[in-house]
Amino acid sequence: QVQLVESGGGLVQAGGSLRLSCAASGRTFSSSTMGWFRQAPGKEREFVVAIRWSTSYSYYADSVKGRFTISRDNAKNTVYLQMSSLKPEDTAVYYCAAQIGSYSQRRVLNQYEYDYWGQGTQVTVSS
Repeated sequence: QVQLVESGGGLVQAGGSLRLSCAASGRTFSSSTMGWFRQAPGKEREFVVAIRWSTSYSYYADSVKGRFTISRDNAKNTVYLQMSSLKPEDTAVYYCAAQIGSYSQRRVLNQYEYDYWGQGTQVTVSS
């Protein structure tokens, strides 16, 4: 049974930093793409960042480029999202997701192309 468990969310002041973790289990993820999405109140869930597990090639939404960094630890089967220079508009529930297989960038950015999801972790940035 595949499980994605997020942790690391919380309350932080604008300009601060947080690191989210996504611990993956239940299968091999070496050929997967791992993504982070977020959903703010009253808004659609949106793509934030993704990483191809095998190559570490990463994709970033324009809104987070230069502030967020995704990485993965093979030994721990864990993906991290380091968030810096946080802004109030980053406030959202952040979800980790796994896309089994290696697909085009278009599919990497599309939440409906992901096979597994975590339960989400709340990030709140105060002004």
